[in-house]
Amino acid sequence: MEVPFWEETYKDDTVFTFGNQPNQSITTIENLLDKSGRVLDVGCGDGKNSLYLAKQGFRNIDAFDLSVNAIEKLRRLAVAHSLEINAWTGNLCSFSFEKEYSLIMSFGTLHFVSKNDWHNFIMKSKKATAVGGFHIMQLFTNQVPPSPDIAPFAIGMADDGEIRKLYEDWEIIDFRSYVFEDEHPNVPRHLHASNKITARRIK
Repeated sequence: MEVPFWEETYKDDTVFTFGNQPNQSITTIENLLDKSGRVLDVGCGDGKNSLYLAKQGFRNIDAFDLSVNAIEKLRRLAVAHSLEINAWTGNLCSFSFEKEYSLIMSFGTLHFVSKNDWHNFIMKSKKATAVGGFHIMQLFTNQVPPSPDIAPFAIGMADDGEIRKLYEDWEIIDFRSYVFEDEHPNVPRHLHASNKITARRIK
């Protein structure tokens, strides 16, 4: 079985596979968030977004990823910075919500499961979100073919605007459809097409 490139960089604590700055959508709404509210980071990778929020004083952060290497790295980094993050290895397809969250976020993960699976996950996560709570979801679309480094794994690429339809009953704070150039350690520069949505539960 082919191993994705990020498994190697997840072993190196000096390298952040997808950059070391938090996603801009988080910092944009950060002042609207209750630091005591529960946060769920889905497909957290090596944890740059969870680590950022923990450094800002958020106290109830759950984070999971399918990669054992990612979670072990996130745990090491949390300890090194004296931060508390509840991180574990998990699969979003089988995840069972047992808490209510104020923020659920997922960046670059949903397209790695089938459309049916990520649709179902979003529906479950919406029910597990507190009224007034937020979602930030970003995934790749089929407007651009998947790059060779992810093509074997990107089985659930979205249609452009597909994810927005799932939030028609929420307040859509921001929605973006865009193409960007990307680069990772040991991977040549390439293009991705993406949708990103920030939405708030209003009832």
